Amino acid sequence: MPQLPEDIIDRLTQMERRIQQLSTAVNTRPALNTVSGGALSVGPSGGPVIFRVGNWNGSEYQMELRRQSGNRALSMYNGDGTATSQQPLRIYDADEREIISDDIGNGGLARPWLTMLPPQDSTYTRWPQTTATTMTTVAMSYNVAWQPKMRLLMNTRVTSGYTGTVQVLVNGAQWGSTVAAGSDFNYEGLIGSDFASLFGTLLKVEIQAQAASGGTVYVNPVLMHGRQT
Repeated sequence: MPQLPEDIIDRLTQMERRIQQLSTAVNTRPALNTVSGGALSVGPSGGPVIFRVGNWNGSEYQMELRRQSGNRALSMYNGDGTATSQQPLRIYDADEREIISDDIGNGGLARPWLTMLPPQDSTYTRWPQTTATTMTTVAMSYNVAWQPKMRLLMNTRVTSGYTGTVQVLVNGAQWGSTVAAGSDFNYEGLIGSDFASLFGTLLKVEIQAQAASGGTVYVNPVLMHGRQT
């Protein structure tokens, strides 16, 4: 067998060592967790893309989440193709109608438009009132329970020289403390001890008042809204 030059043996040894190093590097490379200059899409084979994030249009990077039907469920984009514009966060219903979004101009909610209390009568003698000497409901409303707490502010008055009291019932149970007529009722608290059973149901709110014999108690709600815990 002919003798191979020593430098060839050395080279083969070096090549073997380098191949082993490359194999080790490939097998120990960390998982890719960064996408630069492109987009990442996730979805079932042959089905619609469920999640997509990355470059969409021009210099703008966006994010989108879709249902298995392919309809959009959540997105964050502006659509102007720039890298500096504010991007509203949008949530869509099953038919891809925008139901929730934030206001990128000034902060807060853009949708939904929430109900606001209209201006109330400033002449207290036209407010809900009672001359009854026992607790009597003078005003009532129904609201869907979406949040576990509620805040209510009411102005109250009473005939000069007389006394009276005002209280609030939520689903038939007293909510907050009884206040003397003539002072404001201003309270924030849980609408019930078991919010899971109340969520999405109609919440009955009653304003009750009573007056000393011969007097009249007047009550006027001026603020009411739900709150988080």
